Amino acid sequence: MPHPALSWASLSQSERLADTPVVRRGGRWWLVSPSGAMLASDPAFTGELDRFATDMAAANRAVADLHNGGDVSVAPVREVHR
Repeated sequence: MPHPALSWASLSQSERLADTPVVRRGGRWWLVSPSGAMLASDPAFTGELDRFATDMAAANRAVADLHNGGDVSVAPVREVHR
């Protein structure tokens, strides 16, 4: 199956992961720059991207809850072990 064509110019700000040159399309992570796109295939790297995207989504939901007057727990979403 051919990979979808990605170009720097075709990416909207909302598609990129936290204002980075990384985008997830078709269930795969891509690194995109003005000179071209490259499929990220290293499992350790893509696993970190998955975790970062999950954490960013949780943070965005928490901020949205605060703006909407919701009750947000002060506990972290998950502990980070490095």
